[in-house]
Amino acid sequence: MELNSADAQFVERLSGRVSPDVFRPVEPRYLEEPRDRYHGKAGVLALPRTVEEVSALVGAASEARVPVVPYGGGTGLVAGQVLGEGAAPLVLSLERMNAIREVHVSENVLVAEAGAILSDVQAAAREAGRLFPLSLAAEGSCRIGGNLSTNAGGVNVLRYGNTRALCLGLEAVMPDGRIWHGLTRLRKDNTGYDLRDLLIGAEGTLGVITAAALKLSPQPAAKGTALMMVQSPEAALELLALAQEQVGDGVSAFELMHRNGFEFLSEHLPQLRQPWSEAPEWCVLVELGLSKGSDPVEALSDLFGEAMERDLAYDGLIAQSEAQAVDFWMMREHIPEANRKVGSIVSNDIALPLGSVAAFIAKAPEKLAALGDFRLNCFGHLGDGNLHYNIFPASGRDRVEYESIAVQAKDIVHGLVHEMNGSISAEHGIGRAKVDDLERYGDPVKLAAMRAIKAALDPQGIMNPGAVLRA
Repeated sequence: MELNSADAQFVERLSGRVSPDVFRPVEPRYLEEPRDRYHGKAGVLALPRTVEEVSALVGAASEARVPVVPYGGGTGLVAGQVLGEGAAPLVLSLERMNAIREVHVSENVLVAEAGAILSDVQAAAREAGRLFPLSLAAEGSCRIGGNLSTNAGGVNVLRYGNTRALCLGLEAVMPDGRIWHGLTRLRKDNTGYDLRDLLIGAEGTLGVITAAALKLSPQPAAKGTALMMVQSPEAALELLALAQEQVGDGVSAFELMHRNGFEFLSEHLPQLRQPWSEAPEWCVLVELGLSKGSDPVEALSDLFGEAMERDLAYDGLIAQSEAQAVDFWMMREHIPEANRKVGSIVSNDIALPLGSVAAFIAKAPEKLAALGDFRLNCFGHLGDGNLHYNIFPASGRDRVEYESIAVQAKDIVHGLVHEMNGSISAEHGIGRAKVDDLERYGDPVKLAAMRAIKAALDPQGIMNPGAVLRA
């Protein structure tokens, strides 16, 4: 079905239904994405303040058959927030809807509007003596609606789960403009199909999330952080299993990092302190969150000692202060920024069964070598099998020289991931960048069901057209 561009006539249609200052001139930042590989367009930019205004905007878009692109913090990495082809859309930014509506300390629940910045949600939980455990590099600018729409992951998935696992209920505007009042705080509600889980991860293609009831957790009484240099990815996986045997669910994060990531940091972010004169080939960043009466430094010391005895680790550093722990995490969190400064040929966000991670890391370089000379930076959330496997030009060369083989390089990585029963998208979503890959590797029955759901809920195809499913 052909869609119409949002224009002055569309704005006029909303006269009296929303405040005139809802509409703003379109700024370039709403048409860009962090890697500058996709560029969007907009007919109209709207910044509503209430769910009723969102309802009026989406309802008018439905009546006029105007595409709607929901916009959170703009930090997505698969072009889900930019529409570059077809009719000029209504770009619907939720940034004004940023209130923390309620905090129920005794229930461990916080209700936030979709435009709340993740770090503000974390701070509100902390002020209440609780923890909202979703944590990722963009937490100072990404918004909770975008986190939910992409089912964001981050460093604490190992212990607390993806964003879907942290949400109890949603308020959302459906594609016809009706408001779904699903903002429940219930932990058990077995009353039919779970619309909440359907909207989470749908990337704005089935509706607009406007608020969420989020699960909080107790703050760990004691935290400990360590860097451990490991012999190999296989050794890192054995160390993970050992940590879980010794500490149980006290292991909050377990991050794998490669030497190339540290070299990129040294080259482009030299102000970041690194605790070694020569970077290790592989290391892991381990964080523990323990209950009252437990000593995380002692637990990490015991873990390191056992790892040394088993020849899994050969050196290590245990943070002796919060400042030192922050320094360790600063290295990990700035690897993506250093990557961007180097300029990748292909960036892959993949997931593998834990038992296949080491084999993938061994096989992928061999397959890629047939295409040419590359530098590889493999890092990520080893505890949940999520690797960021990024391919860079050889030293002294530019990524422009590799443009002709970029797609082949991506296909080699994704093909190997598929052979190993993994996923070509672990935590970034599909957006528009991975629609072809989803069609190539996705289960045909699942894809058919997804298209049927999209057709049933959004028969005019106005919600973020071209994201996740081909328009």
